[in-house]
Amino acid sequence: MKLIKISDRKVGEKNPVFIVAELSANHLQDYELAVKTVKAAKETGVDAIKLQTYTPDTITLDCDNEYFQIKQETIWDGKTLYQLYEEAYTPWEWQPKLKKLAEDLGLLCFSSPFDKTAVDFLEKMDVPAYKIASFEITDLPLVEYVASKGKPVIISTGIADIEDIDEAINACKNAGNEQIILLKCASAYPTPLAEVNLKTIKFLKEKYGTLVGLSDHTLGVSVPIAAVALGACLIEKHLILDRNLGGPDAAFSLEPKEFKLMVDSIREVEKALGDSKYQLTEKMKKSKEFSRSLFITQDIKAGELLSEENVRSIRPAFGLHTKYLKDVLGKKAKEDIKKGTPLSWELVE
Repeated sequence: MKLIKISDRKVGEKNPVFIVAELSANHLQDYELAVKTVKAAKETGVDAIKLQTYTPDTITLDCDNEYFQIKQETIWDGKTLYQLYEEAYTPWEWQPKLKKLAEDLGLLCFSSPFDKTAVDFLEKMDVPAYKIASFEITDLPLVEYVASKGKPVIISTGIADIEDIDEAINACKNAGNEQIILLKCASAYPTPLAEVNLKTIKFLKEKYGTLVGLSDHTLGVSVPIAAVALGACLIEKHLILDRNLGGPDAAFSLEPKEFKLMVDSIREVEKALGDSKYQLTEKMKKSKEFSRSLFITQDIKAGELLSEENVRSIRPAFGLHTKYLKDVLGKKAKEDIKKGTPLSWELVE
């Protein structure tokens, strides 16, 4: 059974789904808002809060030529990449404080680094894991550098084709790290339901033999809940205190009440999934007493023939199995039998 430990939390089959609240840009450059969001995350029941570690200058160039304009019918069209990341980045000086706050609340805190300087910064913070964002999966030197730190590497596959995933996994293995969790993801914001393709979770598990989770950008909670039923071991979703606050990620983020509903529903689904081995619980075995069996339905005298008039398949299940009905019909009763008696071989000649 595949198992990975993120700090003291076991992630994998027969362990609780690891649920991550993504802070991303939902702090709106307000530290107190970031603090309130981390505290709200704790109340939803998540396992971890995730940050993003970059600056506009570590992720792109301050350039407004055609290559840097966002014009793909996204919610960010009309901005340059630099303008978007200037609005969205999380100040680095906040991050150690937010990590300590999270840990004081009993949450884990880790981040997505977007270049080597971010990895070095996060190593000093002693984060328990790393996330490779969807658009960084093709940055193989970054993936290998992250993997070289020997901690679990969570890789989002939102824009990845098979070759990209192959190369990212090989980059981790080249660094001697096989603690890999792939995340099914669709990098569309928000993601239309028709583009989610949750059945890919099974494909990824079978092809790569890794743990697989979901990074979700749909509206609502149904997709992550369904993903758990399909074997997802990790769920990541954006959390915002109030979508009316706006911001780059507001449109596809959950508010705390919605997030708590998702977490509670996932925990219910976990209990309901049970074991793949077909078996009856003790309660189900007891309930089986209310199934059908053969009973005497009319008073019968000794020597009288058993017939469809005086023997029937009815509830409950204290008589002979119904499969013996043809075998007993036409045989004689050994003794007088009262109506309501469960039929047994001892009563049949």
